Amino acid sequence: MSLPGSLAGAEWTKRAGLAALTAALGPQNIRWVGGAVRDTLLGMAVSDVDCATLLRPDEVIDRCKKAGIRTVPTGIDHGTVTAVLDDGPVEITTLRRDVSTDGRRATVAFADDWRDDAARRDFTINALYAHAETLEISDYFGGLDDLAVRTVRFIGDARQRIAEDHLRILRYYRFQARFGADLDHEAEEACADLSDTLKGLSRERVADELLKLLSLPDPGETVERMFNRAVLRVILPETSLRQVELMRDVIEREAAQGFAADPLRRLAALLPPMPEIGEIVSARLRLSKAQRAVLVGTASRLTSDSDNPRALAYEEGTQIAVHRLLLAGADANVIRDWQAPSLPLKGGEIVARGVSAGPDVARILRCVERRWIAEGFPGRERVEAILAEELPTA
Repeated sequence: MSLPGSLAGAEWTKRAGLAALTAALGPQNIRWVGGAVRDTLLGMAVSDVDCATLLRPDEVIDRCKKAGIRTVPTGIDHGTVTAVLDDGPVEITTLRRDVSTDGRRATVAFADDWRDDAARRDFTINALYAHAETLEISDYFGGLDDLAVRTVRFIGDARQRIAEDHLRILRYYRFQARFGADLDHEAEEACADLSDTLKGLSRERVADELLKLLSLPDPGETVERMFNRAVLRVILPETSLRQVELMRDVIEREAAQGFAADPLRRLAALLPPMPEIGEIVSARLRLSKAQRAVLVGTASRLTSDSDNPRALAYEEGTQIAVHRLLLAGADANVIRDWQAPSLPLKGGEIVARGVSAGPDVARILRCVERRWIAEGFPGRERVEAILAEELPTA
């Protein structure tokens, strides 16, 4: 497979907003870089566009203001300004070079050389720059050749690049799962040997990369390789080979039943079926309250989950029920569009039947509800009959 040396013909490069931005900053001062360039060469859809520039942030802001382009200093300390355009925002980052790194954060200085900026990026396929006017590609480290054979390779020495930023271990696996065909054995060995360095990263950064990996169409082979190389145990020590195999089964079930990939469902598959483990992992990864509720609810799965799918959806909510049915190997389509009904009975009606307000009303209401669920959510007439059977006799 050979790749073109320019982005000529790419639809996104014809956006009016990009033309205005190019005119404002000067075509000699900017190049499109990163994912937009890489994905275009692979024939993939492009949404976000990033731009590298020779200009300092204050000059970027000034030139954009004069051209009537609003900017937001989204990462001004690192040289990044976002231009707000009608056809989508563009991140504009001044060329940089690393001054010092400690594996968690880097001290950078602005640079004036495109190669210096490329040299501090992680992988060769992410260090491709396209001239804003000619659309010709500058490739300083063999990224085009690597992209052509779908190899994810670190720029320079893999161990050194990981030492600069430990998160690159997880980024390597994510990019390899998304783009890779041929393995780069130097990268594989480096990630395995240095996996313990992941312990020093912020939990939020680890969670973000892990969930991005699990969101990909089919990360199963990559996750299994992470497990076999003892990388996964650093961030998910609860995971066993059996759980990895379950996750791969879930991926197949999602595809067979027409469900979109869900990272929390796949994360739950990687954990033992115990809610307390879901709580521990949620805290470790510092998931949001909503994410934690889904993970714990899914981790609470039972062997009987597939016995009554609608009852499960009523009790746990459709989202968690779908997760648990897929993990159980059951057909989740039976509740895909199902709307849970409301119990046609209120506590006041029980009081009207002579029961004193208080815990007895709640107990009877719950008993009626359990039977209503078990019987498949019958109508009002049957609920009244159930209530009559549950009321205390004189």
